[in-house]
Amino acid sequence: MAPRLRADARRNRAALLAAAREVFAEQGLDASLDEIARRAGVGNATLYRRFPSRRHLIAEVFANHMTAAVHLAEQALEHPDPWAAFVGYLTRVCELQATDRGLAELLVTTTFDDDERLAGLRATAQQRAVDVVTRAQRAGRLRADFTRGDLALLMMANAGVAQHSADPQAWRRQLTLVIGGLGAPRV
Repeated sequence: MAPRLRADARRNRAALLAAAREVFAEQGLDASLDEIARRAGVGNATLYRRFPSRRHLIAEVFANHMTAAVHLAEQALEHPDPWAAFVGYLTRVCELQATDRGLAELLVTTTFDDDERLAGLRATAQQRAVDVVTRAQRAGRLRADFTRGDLALLMMANAGVAQHSADPQAWRRQLTLVIGGLGAPRV
């Protein structure tokens, strides 16, 4: 059991997490820890006392994001229409990714195998995403050759569009075009 923090230490920790969410969303996972401490209104020593490494801070910030990704997939699996569930899930994940550069990087490029909680959540989110895909394929609505690897490529493409386009909504058009090509051929 972790020791209870003093009230000021709890406030500092909460401020650091809020600042880190904001800075990572804007700048990605390589964002300056100095900037995070500055926005939180604390010194670097306070940041490192609460989070001994960048990886600890990232794991704490993004555990909630990965939990949300698991819930999105679970909601999709409960939706009565497998195709609408797939499209809705994909749209929501891409939207989250487009609005949070850190999350975009975490979903496509960074692994956290050394953090059990984050690695477990990530594995669960990925498995639930595969379940959403498989369900849409079994319903005959999603092309049969769409794989988990294709989903990862789609996430990479979305991250690139979101990060490099001058239009913050460009990812929506890109996704609409991709979804149009993912439907199973009508026989």
